[in-house]
Amino acid sequence: MPTAISLFSGCGGSDAGLAAAGFDVIMANDVLSYARDFYKANMPETDFVLGDVAKIMAFPSADLLVGCYPCQGFSQAGVRDPSRKINFLYREFVRALRLVRPKAFIVENVSGMVRDDNLHLFRNQITRFRMSGYKVEAGLLDAREFGVPQERRRLFFVGIRSDLGVRYSFPEATHSYGQDGTDLPACPTIFDAIGDLDLWPTGEFDTQPFHWYYLSRNRYRGWAERSRTIVASSRHAPLHPVSPALKRIHTDKWEFVSDDPARRISYREAARLQGFGNVEFPDTQGLAGKYRVIGNAVPPPVFAAVAGALPDIW
Repeated sequence: MPTAISLFSGCGGSDAGLAAAGFDVIMANDVLSYARDFYKANMPETDFVLGDVAKIMAFPSADLLVGCYPCQGFSQAGVRDPSRKINFLYREFVRALRLVRPKAFIVENVSGMVRDDNLHLFRNQITRFRMSGYKVEAGLLDAREFGVPQERRRLFFVGIRSDLGVRYSFPEATHSYGQDGTDLPACPTIFDAIGDLDLWPTGEFDTQPFHWYYLSRNRYRGWAERSRTIVASSRHAPLHPVSPALKRIHTDKWEFVSDDPARRISYREAARLQGFGNVEFPDTQGLAGKYRVIGNAVPPPVFAAVAGALPDIW
């Protein structure tokens, strides 16, 4: 079984995908204590190192290095400031890459990194990866094309060590979500993912009022659709299909079509819509923390597809 090291691991979406693809994750790392608690509750066999990756001076030997470093300055939501210090954590990943010298690496980040105003940082990462001795490919993947019932597009960098003489090809889609001319099975729907769960789970969803910013866009998707993007903020979680639909009043203003009860999806439902399946949520963090780690995670089926497409270099 090939081995892997995971950095900026969060609660382990990438690593659950690696395990599904046949990798043994021997080390994980993150600075968030609740991410560690969730990870260890669901993948207890991995050595999880809690703390700043910059303070880790040595790493074990491994075949694969993966990382999902923070990306707030590139995100379509939140503060779009590419100059923020947090956006340069990829340099720590490159440092680890040069120390470990794995046969391959995988990096996941937000699609906003390829916007015109961020291209210099996108290109700088590719340059650093190549200077570290890797043939690098970059690609945008849609989670729905890999069976995740959620509108989520992410950027992946995949590199294979140059001396191995092979290049990486991204996986073909395994599911469709309404495209014409495809015989692929349909991506599961919201109902497929969460239709068996309690419609009003006490204490598992954010009950704050729907403020003007929440209602500045359409947060609703029906049972037969795929979810809006799962985010890290509990206040901005998509509406559950049990809620009334939203209608557009004018630019940046939406209203419910009726006065029937409405609610956001729960953190447990968010995990299902991310492709985690049934997982354990330790009670060492409140509601917001549970939403946060799930919203920041990589959908495991997508990471499994990317890792599973690596050539047989082990």
